[in-house]
Amino acid sequence: MKNRLLWPLLALVALLLLNLAVTPSFFALRMQDGHLYGGLVDVLKNGAPTLLIALGMTLVIATRGIDLSVGAVAAIAGAVTCVHIGTSGSAATAFAGMALALVLCAVLGLWNGFLVAGLGIQPIIATLVLMTAGRGVAMLVTEGQIVTVNNTAYRQVGAGFVVLPVSILIALLVLGLVAFVTRRTALGMLIEAVGVNPEASRLAGVRSRTIIWTVYVFAAVCAGIAGLMISSNVSAADANNAGLWIEMDAILAVVIGGTSLAGGRYSLTGTLIGALIIQTLTTTVYTIGVAPEVTLVFKAIVVIAVCLVQAPKARAALSFRKVAVPS
Repeated sequence: MKNRLLWPLLALVALLLLNLAVTPSFFALRMQDGHLYGGLVDVLKNGAPTLLIALGMTLVIATRGIDLSVGAVAAIAGAVTCVHIGTSGSAATAFAGMALALVLCAVLGLWNGFLVAGLGIQPIIATLVLMTAGRGVAMLVTEGQIVTVNNTAYRQVGAGFVVLPVSILIALLVLGLVAFVTRRTALGMLIEAVGVNPEASRLAGVRSRTIIWTVYVFAAVCAGIAGLMISSNVSAADANNAGLWIEMDAILAVVIGGTSLAGGRYSLTGTLIGALIIQTLTTTVYTIGVAPEVTLVFKAIVVIAVCLVQAPKARAALSFRKVAVPS
């Protein structure tokens, strides 16, 4: 797995150096009013929602699944919270709204898990249902309007600082918890077993359906937290645009990080690197003055390049040795 991380790391370094060439102060950090600012901090802050969703997506993909609904779930989380807060400025109202949103996200994750594990529907079809309907639900909650709020406690989630932006700290905390639970307990091994061969794992006594339900709930909760970050950063809920295409960024981050879409072994470190690549690429496109609409094209080019150099034939050519390539 370490060898598979080499090319993503090189791609990340290349993007960072390109930003440095265009903006000489890109690596500069400054402390102002107890807050740390700089280009690298901006990359981490803006990439925090993508990293969160990519973490959930990693575990889903490891079980041979996929979740296309995370962007819509993120929009629902922001919409529910902002509507609940309304004109209130109290911290209690903000926390109650966020708790309500995350509980709803968990329920939506249970729904996805039920369709996939309970009814046996293909994951891409099962989650496409919520991807489509979720935006409609968010628009119903907000009545088709952009709902703005003025709540200091809520704004801290996406725009607050504790030296570093709070969103970075939340993302790192979740990453640490996931790494601990999946690598220090049997859960990680069970997830990989389900991804490698669901039927064999079931015959071995693994509750594969429970594992699948769990990863979909976790992915939805991660999407909900990301949605709260996105919404609180601008103190508003935009059902149309919040989390739009973020599911694609998350999937790209997972794939770039070396996790196979066929399920089985996965890499949380690779997912972290992949998320940083996606966000750094977005920052690079903005920095060099390319139209934002072209960002998806650049992302596709980088993904193709990274995936190609990770392919057996490409690695064999680069290492000047022949390897057996499955037909």
